[in-house]
Amino acid sequence: MKFLRNLLASILGFFISLFLLLLLFIGIGTLVSKPEPVTVKSNSVLELDLAGIIKDYAPKENNAFLDALEISDNKLALNHILNAIDNAQLDNKIKGISLNTTAVNAGFAQTQAIRKKLNEFKESGKFVYAYNDVYSQKNYYLSSVADSLFLNPVGQIDFGGLSSEILYYKDFEDKYGVKMEVIRHGKYKSAVEPYLENKMSEANREQISSFLNSIWSEITLGISKSRNISVENLNTIADNSDARNAELAKKNNLIDAAIYQDEYNDKLEKIVDGKFSTISINDYIKAGKGKKTSTAKDRIAVIYAQGEIIYGKGNDETIGQGIINKAIKKAVKDKKVKAIVLRVNSPGGSALASELIWRELELAKKEKPLIVSMGNLAASGGYYIACNADLIFAEPTTITGSIGVFGAVPNAYELSKNIGINAEQVNTNKSPQYSVFEPISKQFYDVTKEGVEHIYTTFVNRVAAGRKLTFEQVDAVAQGRVWSGKEAISKGLVDELGSLEDAINSAAQLAELKDFRIKNYPNYKKEFKEMLDSFSPFAKVNKEDILKEALGNENYRLFTQINQFKNLKGIQTRMPYIIDIK
Repeated sequence: MKFLRNLLASILGFFISLFLLLLLFIGIGTLVSKPEPVTVKSNSVLELDLAGIIKDYAPKENNAFLDALEISDNKLALNHILNAIDNAQLDNKIKGISLNTTAVNAGFAQTQAIRKKLNEFKESGKFVYAYNDVYSQKNYYLSSVADSLFLNPVGQIDFGGLSSEILYYKDFEDKYGVKMEVIRHGKYKSAVEPYLENKMSEANREQISSFLNSIWSEITLGISKSRNISVENLNTIADNSDARNAELAKKNNLIDAAIYQDEYNDKLEKIVDGKFSTISINDYIKAGKGKKTSTAKDRIAVIYAQGEIIYGKGNDETIGQGIINKAIKKAVKDKKVKAIVLRVNSPGGSALASELIWRELELAKKEKPLIVSMGNLAASGGYYIACNADLIFAEPTTITGSIGVFGAVPNAYELSKNIGINAEQVNTNKSPQYSVFEPISKQFYDVTKEGVEHIYTTFVNRVAAGRKLTFEQVDAVAQGRVWSGKEAISKGLVDELGSLEDAINSAAQLAELKDFRIKNYPNYKKEFKEMLDSFSPFAKVNKEDILKEALGNENYRLFTQINQFKNLKGIQTRMPYIIDIK
């Protein structure tokens, strides 16, 4: 036994020493070797490839280990992209922009913001060209802003209008004896509808149709202005799939010509008037062009709240009251910060965390002007934390509202009965208890329903106070109903349509600032253990890719939706469903 103990200790010591040596070598390598700086050459064309993940805010990890191994998470920050396009307008070395992206991995509101910025770039007198083998609908919407747009001769454009699909599980639940017990408030609060019905309700169909048509009208209007095609003709093209090949796309003026990549490069050479270099948007940002320099002392804090709202600390993927409230307090205490802009991109989540963040913002608003900018989503809990701002900005394609509440718990009583499992409980008191193996009791349902109703009333009151409306006025547009940003204006839920930049400029006006700089929050600092985890050779393995490969895309969607509800804790102020717009 002693021999085995010594052997195991020796083996463990060997691996620990090996690991520490590896860390030492990497540390030395980091100090000795510095990455070559990115330089922008004269006569350059900025290439915009948006196939990577685009987040509103993606601060670079200060992780020497990952830098030394040249490992990156391939995320682009929207604010860096927009700043880079702004800087390219004034950069004499940049002659124009080439849109040559296989996909646009961004939401519609983010895409609209980038498109607007490209339009401003064109107005500076520089060109924007676009080329692709195949255009997805979102990619075409973005690329249609170009002065000239080209397609591979055997390519196609996916242009057929928007659609959204929701999976329903009622028959599955009945078949296998596993279901979700649901308590909700809100006529339109259909986050849990798939667990209660086997088909879409009329109320749900009404709201989906409404915001899809609102977003589609914004898309067709943008394309119409850029390509000089009437909205009526665009809808006819979409109805008949009249962009399914290059010949039809050219005939309907969706493209300027059907050419190959080398011919496209010749056109770029001609407009640049000679040989040119290309620089990717990633490298242009690395060259320092993703930031706006300023010597101003006064600051506007931009606090990014992105992801699902959870109770707890949170991270760069989720909104937790821990990190967000810490950021709010820092911005309030900083005397150089004269106003706060909260950028919200969230489908909602924990009602308790939403209330805690709301409270911190309420305190902050007493000290400094508070403006909200809505991204792709600012719904349910995402709207909860936005509703008390001095002004709310949304993009026309933002999805917002969803002022409703629900609670859901899994129940496997029928399954356990069918397979011969019986659960018995022993309790010290008469308070209603819940077991996944027993039918939900009336007492438990009543107590939970009371909690749901209390939070709904609180939610509506928060909105009414923040928006200066009556309870009845908010309740009329609440009930879990989802609105587009354009629709939300007329409902009193949003003040103005505009971008994050518009919100920042409005904050500057309220703070009476003529010159200012931006200070971004939060600062996502990782603990030592997290840094070690990220150094693990398995840390960068993408679990999503593995599951998609094993399950297929459609089964993966089903898995993620069920898994998301499995992990819900407490009463939720959450989007009515997982929106998958195609």
